[in-house]
Amino acid sequence: MRKPQGQGPEKDRWAGQARLVAIVIAVTMLGWMGAQWLGGHFGWDTRYAFLFDFAALAAFFWALVVTYQIWRARRG
Repeated sequence: MRKPQGQGPEKDRWAGQARLVAIVIAVTMLGWMGAQWLGGHFGWDTRYAFLFDFAALAAFFWALVVTYQIWRARRG
């Protein structure tokens, strides 16, 4: 019996990628907020705040690129 169109290993792969993107976004946001709080609480230098900001931006950019790839693959 045939699977309905859009089912199978390719769909499972993109579903796994979407879950990974969601986890990366959530962990990045929580980690960034925690780092900002710790920096303020312990009086860390401003350059560390920028380091955490840039790391969070890199993770969010990666999530955006992968989300775009998922969107393009599901359209095609």
